[in-house]
Amino acid sequence: MMNYLDFLKKFELFKGLNDEELTWLLSHFQVEDFEAGKIIVVEGSAPQGFYIIVEGQVEVWKDYGTPLQDAIAIRGPGASFGEMALIDDLPRSATVIAKTNVRVLSQTKQEFNRALKERGTLALVILRSFSSMVRQSNDTFINGLRERNEKLAQAYEDLQKAQQEMIRNERLTTVGKFASMIIHDIRNPISIIRGYAEMALLHSKEADRVEGMATKIIAEADRLNRLAEEILDFSKGNIQLNLMPTFLSHLFQRIKENFEPGLKARDIKWISSIEVKDPILADQERLYRVFVNIIDNARKAMRRGGILTVRAYQLADMAVVEILDTGIGMDEETCKHIFDPFYSKMSGGTGLGMLIVSNIIEAHQGQIQVESELNKGTKIIIKLPMEHR
Repeated sequence: MMNYLDFLKKFELFKGLNDEELTWLLSHFQVEDFEAGKIIVVEGSAPQGFYIIVEGQVEVWKDYGTPLQDAIAIRGPGASFGEMALIDDLPRSATVIAKTNVRVLSQTKQEFNRALKERGTLALVILRSFSSMVRQSNDTFINGLRERNEKLAQAYEDLQKAQQEMIRNERLTTVGKFASMIIHDIRNPISIIRGYAEMALLHSKEADRVEGMATKIIAEADRLNRLAEEILDFSKGNIQLNLMPTFLSHLFQRIKENFEPGLKARDIKWISSIEVKDPILADQERLYRVFVNIIDNARKAMRRGGILTVRAYQLADMAVVEILDTGIGMDEETCKHIFDPFYSKMSGGTGLGMLIVSNIIEAHQGQIQVESELNKGTKIIIKLPMEHR
């Protein structure tokens, strides 16, 4: 009979647990067998269990049983499924079917939650594993996207002008579908990572060690969340606003506090003049993302030293925001394409940032304008209605 303790020791999810912890954990699992073709988990169903494959293989399906069904993965011994739905308490995101006769170690939702609550070390180990999974998902997506863009760029050179628009549309549709497929894998673990990291900061006995790790996890989670929001907005194709009274002075103070350490590190001076005293009706978080994207691009354009100027004033029934940098600037051709997806991909970004900026401003019934000159800097002008019409 298989030694399940030795099996768990090899399992990446539980790497770092000692024999006593693994033995305790194993006592809260049961062994289950499924015949080939048996449906183990149904997409959309309530989360009930967590499974680790001991023998055999399973298939993971999206939209199983519909004309759109798609097999997205085959998993074998050592793989797990079901844990994310248990943690975020959301319906199953896919259907899992036994490809061969399968033996699994299974754990109920109640036992899984008990293990996390009673064993802090286990919660920390799972946190590390989820962080690694998110990083791998993000790297896989970015690398796949880069490879596809390179192939499409070559195709553009070979096709006539009339064909270029057709291929571009096909490219965007495919990228949008791909983004939708992985968005669950990226977004759901983010809130889990941040929550457990904050708990570790508050309750861990190894404060110094965990504090450094948790701080990095929080920063990584924030970065991944920004990427996920850009991809999700792009794949949806439309933006639903959550309008509320928004003070630009409060918004830019928040942004300044966020960017100040990085600006100082690059010897960049921040100058601001926010003269709009009345609140505007806007989606505060999306507007925050707009200004963060623009200011982050400005920061990157000033490689060492410079001045970042933020102005806001009211002109009739419009709030006008101007963001100026003294960076490397852009030529006329780049300015024409700055809002095209993937045209100019900054390091660490999706290539969708300025497209999302434009879409958010348009959703607010506003306008955006770019003025730039090589080696002199860039000026972004945004006009927003004081009240949404």
